[in-house]
Formats: sequence, C-alpha cells, structure tokens
Amino acid sequence: MTLARLAGALLASVLAACTTTTVTTSSGEVVAKGPERVLATANTADARTRARARADLAAGYYRTGQLAVALDEARRAVAIDPGFADAYGLLGLIYMDMNERADAEASFQKALKLDPAGSELANNYGWFLCQTGRERESLQYFDRALRDPLYTTPARAAQNAGSCLIKLKDHAGAERYLRRSFELDATSPVTKYLLARTYLVTGQVDRATFYYNLLARSVESTPETLWLGLRIARANGDLRTESQLANELRERFPRSPEVAALARGDFND
Repeated sequence: MTLARLAGALLASVLAACTTTTVTTSSGEVVAKGPERVLATANTADARTRARARADLAAGYYRTGQLAVALDEARRAVAIDPGFADAYGLLGLIYMDMNERADAEASFQKALKLDPAGSELANNYGWFLCQTGRERESLQYFDRALRDPLYTTPARAAQNAGSCLIKLKDHAGAERYLRRSFELDATSPVTKYLLARTYLVTGQVDRATFYYNLLARSVESTPETLWLGLRIARANGDLRTESQLANELRERFPRSPEVAALARGDFND
C-alpha cells in the first residue's frame, strides 16, 4: 500500500469512528449526535469555562474597587460567551457603581432575559432599581428572589427590600421585611441596625433598645452605631449612657457628620 493510500485509509477509519455518538437525556432517551454537534457542545462548554474564569477575575477586581479593570474582564467574559447571564449581571453591578445607569439597566435586562429564574440577578437588579429612584418597582425583584427555596442568601434580599422601604418612609413595610431578614440571619449587623433605627423612628423605644443592644455586642462601634445608641438612650431618658456615647463619638470620630449633628442638637433621623 502506498503512503498516500495508507493515509487515506487511516483518515477514513477515523471519520468512521466519529460518525455518531450517543447521549442519554434526563428522560432516559438515547439520542444520536453527529461529530459537528459533539464539537459544538465541547466548544460551548469550553467557552463557558473560559468566560467564567474571566468573570471570576472581574468579580475580584470589583470587590476591591478596581472598576476599570473589572469592567474590562467582564466585557471579555461576555465576548467569549454571549449567553453567560452571570457575566452580564456583573456588568450591571460594575456599571451601577460607575453611575452608568443606561448601561447598567441594559446589562441587567440582558442577564434576566438569559436567566429569568436567577435569584441573585433579581436581587441585584432590585438593588439597582432601589438606588435609582424606583423603590416600589424593586420590590417585585426582591420578592422573586425570596420565593426561590434554593436561593442561598434570602436574608440579604429581605434586608435590601426593608432598606428600600425606609427610603420611602414606609416603616411598617420595612419592619416586615427586616424582621424576616432577622429570622433568616440573626447575625447580620446591618439588619439589627436597621431594625433598631426603624423602631426608634416609630416610637417603639423598647424594641429599638433590644436590637441596638444586640448590635452593640456584635460589632465594633462606628459613628453610625454610636449616634443611633445615643439617640435611643436619649429617648429612654438615660442621660448617663447618652453622655458616655456622646463623649466617645466626639473623641473617636471628631470629623464625622454625626458629631456635627450633635453640635447642632439635631437628633432627628
């Protein structure tokens, strides 16, 4: 056999071996797939792997505030795999922090179109709506995330919804979401802070005191927490605690807005 004929025979045997392959679907059906479909499936999986690696890089840069680099990596992720919903969702967050609202909106919408059931996408889009003056509209997306029994961080969605309603001064609605958030995750300092502040504003001082005490025992003091504690002490008529917290606030955070409010005697929320 000549060398050319040998090469031809080998090529024919390879093609024959690759003519079909079978896969079993979730229903048990055996489906034949040609070599083109096998190659396409492999390429799709490879693209998703590479896109996910880029998205992970982008997320790391995003968390450290390197928005320009994060944006570049997220754009590369969607260029590699235009069907990757999570990458578009990350783009939405990056554009939101860059105050590029139109691009953020388009990215979130694309992500939700690709993955309508994405609970984290719904939560993040809800937060975007809340931050852009569309608080009532945001609630349907927080609720969508909360309805998903497989969503791993429902407390955060409930907390976000409560925070949104505080902006609208809907304290009764905020309380419902924040109490649910606390039931789901009693360790969250943000939820405890928001509950204490909500109860103070609505005149439920005993409840405000309860949640503030939980908060004070679990986190390092900040200007915000000291100011809240001072105002709760004032509402309780506890002049000693009020004075102690005022002195700590002045000594530790002399340039804070809270010290300025204290100097003005402005104890309103």
